[in-house]
Amino acid sequence: MTTSLLYDTEATPTSAPLQTPEIPHTNSDLNAPTAAPEVANPTLADVQNPTRTDALLGAHSADEYTSLMHNVVDALGERFRTTERAASAKDRSGLQAAVDAVDLDTAGVGNAEALREVDALYADNAVWFHHPSYVAHLNCPVAVTAVAAEAMLAAINTSVDTYDQSEVATLMERRLIDWTCGHLGFAGGDGIFTSGGTQSNLHALFLARENVLAGLAERADESDRDGSDDAKPRRGGSDLGEPTRRDQLSRLRILATDQAHFSVSRAAFLLGLDPEAVVTVPTDGTGRMDAEALNASLLAIEANDQVPMAVVATAGTTDLGVIDPLKTIAEVCDSANVWLHVDAAYGGGLLWAPQRAHLLDGISGATSVTIDFHKTFFQPVSSSALLIRDASLFAPTIHHHDYLNPEAEAQAADAEPNQVDKSLQTTRRFDALKLWTTLRARGAGEIGVMIDAVCDLATDVRALLDDQADFEVLGASDLSTVLFRFTPSNADRATCDELVPLIRRVLFRSGRAAIARTVIDGTPWLKLTLLNPDTSIDDITAVLDLVRATGHGILAGRDLEGTADIQGAVTEGGAS
Repeated sequence: MTTSLLYDTEATPTSAPLQTPEIPHTNSDLNAPTAAPEVANPTLADVQNPTRTDALLGAHSADEYTSLMHNVVDALGERFRTTERAASAKDRSGLQAAVDAVDLDTAGVGNAEALREVDALYADNAVWFHHPSYVAHLNCPVAVTAVAAEAMLAAINTSVDTYDQSEVATLMERRLIDWTCGHLGFAGGDGIFTSGGTQSNLHALFLARENVLAGLAERADESDRDGSDDAKPRRGGSDLGEPTRRDQLSRLRILATDQAHFSVSRAAFLLGLDPEAVVTVPTDGTGRMDAEALNASLLAIEANDQVPMAVVATAGTTDLGVIDPLKTIAEVCDSANVWLHVDAAYGGGLLWAPQRAHLLDGISGATSVTIDFHKTFFQPVSSSALLIRDASLFAPTIHHHDYLNPEAEAQAADAEPNQVDKSLQTTRRFDALKLWTTLRARGAGEIGVMIDAVCDLATDVRALLDDQADFEVLGASDLSTVLFRFTPSNADRATCDELVPLIRRVLFRSGRAAIARTVIDGTPWLKLTLLNPDTSIDDITAVLDLVRATGHGILAGRDLEGTADIQGAVTEGGAS
């Protein structure tokens, strides 16, 4: 028998669900003075006491680990079977009070009791992305096998930075990168798993910056030698002197549309570029980049003695869900010798979708690509990758350290593959295991069909909304977003604008549905992001009924902060 401080694993059946005490709906005074906490300081003898050896995972605590995991899995399984809401419906002040009530300086309560507390505090108040009425952001339900792999990788705790910390994990990640590059058409490509699309985009633009600075340095050298000013930027690291480098940074420009992800502008700031470095390329009437306007923008930049550092095309914009014309953009960039980065964080999964893979035609002409497997490949966060068409372009990322990846060893014929040479991170989780396990369990073909299914659902939802006089729909998506607004006949346009954030807030606070909102060309819209292939048109119809009932209730001046009011409005015909 293994005994924790407060938990007898024999006395407590593993199938019993964790208890979930009620969280009070009280306000929390965050500024109230508090007494200095009494910090428990166990002695070395306490820590070495056999009853405390279950703190760390190892041979001695394997039974305790197994028992705890069974309890967690049983409790979560019950939640997945019985959860009726997308969100908790508890007000933020009550949640804050519950968080503040936990004394983090007190002596430990034991493994099982700590998990009971976390179940009550976190799981009971989580936002559930698997729920059919969660249709807000780019959060997908996750593959069962990926969740199991998550538990495995967390327990083993591999860090995929150097080979001597990871061994086969490095080889598995590299195999997945090669597989993805193959589908992109990157025959000589390489890549790295990252924490998400924001990091992938930052890394890509860092490499683009170093590439163009190196090219400018080479052109300067050649001009000094022969007076020529025709040399093109080379691929590789920058060797500009520091004063010149600072001067050149102010000239660099990134071209993207106003629909590009905000991480592009953030990356420009982090990379030390000029405040006006991101140049907005006009879009056509559908929100896609205008390739002719891109070409004109490139010419204007060069005419102003500025340097195009990169073009960022988007394969799946966050709001409209559209894909820029990748093939034409790639041709423009190739002609101008400009780095093309395709942010396919949202749309990259279409590579495996049989009905829609053609929408990514031309992506093989990109220099770099971001894909978020945790968006459309049903992976737990995080699972993203940066893919590069030419493996040598990773060179600026490499920094050698004697304790980690010595340069002398890197030059050896049998050099170990160290993923840290390609990563902005050093310590890095083996997130690739989740994708590997999903592919082996379900197959890429099945995942692709599921991606097509959510896109088909979005098409059906737009058709449903088009047939209803009190809803307005914006455009059509290549993927699975739907932008719409509640526009009843008794409300003018300004009132309908005001309804958008109010409807979203009331529904979320009720816990009955989670939808998003955005603004396009000054007009606010509600947004459905459909990423769950198990969600049906009937599920979405129910959400739309809630939207309609909530809108009518707000217009009537009713207090709809409670779930009963919203549900009652639907039942009583408020959705008519």
